[in-house]
Amino acid sequence: MTIRYTTRYQPGDNTGHELSQAVILAGGLGTRLRPFTENNPKPMIPVCGRPFLDRLLEQVRDQGISRVLLLLGYLPDIIMDHVGDGSRFGLEVTYSISDVNNDTGRRLKLARPMLDDHFLLMYCDNFLPVDVSAMWHQYKQSNTRCQITVYANDDGYTKDNLRLDADHMVETYDKTRQAEDLEGVDIGYAIVARNVVDALPEENVNFEACAYPALIEERRLGGFLTGHRYYSIGSHERLPQTERFFAHPRAIILDRDGVLNVKQPRACYVTTPEQFQWIPGSREAVKLFTDAGYLIFLITNQAGIARGVMTEDDLERVHATMLADLRDIGANIDAIYYCPHGWDEGCSCRKPAPGMLFTAQREFDLNLQKAVFIGDDERDMEAGLRAGCPSILVTDDIPLIEVARHLLESNRNPHEKR
Repeated sequence: MTIRYTTRYQPGDNTGHELSQAVILAGGLGTRLRPFTENNPKPMIPVCGRPFLDRLLEQVRDQGISRVLLLLGYLPDIIMDHVGDGSRFGLEVTYSISDVNNDTGRRLKLARPMLDDHFLLMYCDNFLPVDVSAMWHQYKQSNTRCQITVYANDDGYTKDNLRLDADHMVETYDKTRQAEDLEGVDIGYAIVARNVVDALPEENVNFEACAYPALIEERRLGGFLTGHRYYSIGSHERLPQTERFFAHPRAIILDRDGVLNVKQPRACYVTTPEQFQWIPGSREAVKLFTDAGYLIFLITNQAGIARGVMTEDDLERVHATMLADLRDIGANIDAIYYCPHGWDEGCSCRKPAPGMLFTAQREFDLNLQKAVFIGDDERDMEAGLRAGCPSILVTDDIPLIEVARHLLESNRNPHEKR
């Protein structure tokens, strides 16, 4: 049996990009994390029992980057003693140590002889599940000199500090976050050309404040937009949420029609509980995932609401019966998300748009790169791809029960190379 996965993300496979170096800024005092940082550098704060820095190092390794340059300042020996030469992380790690009072631009300028022509610049306090290959493709296509990663911030997670134009070029960047019409947040994970560092002055300057205005004027500062929430150790208030994210119980995301129940003909909908017919084995598949400890989510397009052939109350009754059927065998679905919009309304939630996956991600602090989305058509596969979530296509020959058995019996990580 061949299970078809759709994903751009393959840890350890760097064939999709040409980056081999990540540069991590990790020299600040971390005053907002006191008292921990009175005796420890910020990236060593434990998250789920391990230093946050470990998560970043493993991430770049899994994205096919082999070398890391750590730019240190405050208590550098603690980090160097922990990381060493990087070999236990499968990396080659080197260091540039400068005065603790140096700002980001000065640290990069001093490290200039150690920089590749193009490198991935990261901050030691933010984590985002990134697809470096997709980032690199946009960077090369757009002919930028620097490309930052931008959280869409549709949920108002923090204050916006920039604005992108229609071509995903940064047209406004405001570290004070006071300008009007800002939309999006810079979260680091920037691909930077070394010549951007060459242009920095020798003085002690902030990298963004110094480099970005000139790049914006040249239209050479790009933005890689993501709807996946980022997680931070920047303050004590953010730590509980970051802990939940890294605890990441395994998650399965299911389409409904054609995966759980028999699909109606095109433009026809399940409008009553009586019309909901389980595909043989699909209830048992949900039970298998439940027993294995997965979080389980349902996302479904329901354009029949917009077309007036059913109401949201009708849909609620269908789902209430479906959930009762699952409870009868000890199975569970943790949350249901549906799109009530019509085919041509241009919403962000109707698949193949990834909006419902991102909503589940935010509400449950999921890592979509470590979840699996199971659907029955190409719209599902595209939605998973756009959300960075590995996806599996069920068919008449490979129904959900067979996919569930394959995932559980083989105990295979869908992110491993096949």
